[in-house]
Amino acid sequence: MPPVAWSILRCDEVDSTNNVCKTLAAQGADNTAVIARRQTAGKGRLGRSFLSPEGGLYLSVLWRGCPAGQLLTVTPLAAVAVCRAIQQVCGAVCGIKWCNDVVLNGKKLCGILTESSLRPDGGAEWLVVGIGVNVAQTAFPPDIADMAASLAMQGYSVSPDALADALLEQLTAMRQALPHLQAWREEYRRRCVNLGRPVRVLRGDASRQAMALDVDQQFGLTVRYENGETETVRSGEVSVRGLYGYIE
Repeated sequence: MPPVAWSILRCDEVDSTNNVCKTLAAQGADNTAVIARRQTAGKGRLGRSFLSPEGGLYLSVLWRGCPAGQLLTVTPLAAVAVCRAIQQVCGAVCGIKWCNDVVLNGKKLCGILTESSLRPDGGAEWLVVGIGVNVAQTAFPPDIADMAASLAMQGYSVSPDALADALLEQLTAMRQALPHLQAWREEYRRRCVNLGRPVRVLRGDASRQAMALDVDQQFGLTVRYENGETETVRSGEVSVRGLYGYIE
């Protein structure tokens, strides 16, 4: 596909950049990026909230049309795009905690939430990828302070605007790569901090200990439980944590 010319809407404050994109999608918009300095109702996976004070980068992109076979790959690929953009602007080499949390030195820097309107064939009529990166924050509330960090807290001085430009560049490259994913999939595996480590697979109130073995073609995580049983888990079904904490 040709390079994407994003129509960019910059806001000081919104409830959620994903919500703004979904409203624009209902009006027929395409190839649109919404960037905000603050969110009052940021959203994360599995219905969680996402703390979004000033100092972060809150960016959502909207495009129309995504085949069913590519839909499950978009969110993990967006995590690779974030890692590439961060490395491009400041040199920090980030990892990915399955399935889509970008981490640095064991702390979460970024969350990603993808939302879509599905067609009868299973593809997406439109797709919104929301990305929140902790850039310049200097502290977090006590309930997340042990797992969250910003680039500034890790010693990297980064402009949110410069990171937004780099991220849009990498998201364009991601969209162009969607039919040909091998290089991106290999990079995801290299960056995935869970592989080869013990994890806890959380499904509802149940928790099982397992070893993370590999990532499959659709970015499911293959694990082996203590009884020898193997399973490939999907992001919409479970969460994965380290055995003793967020990663470890």
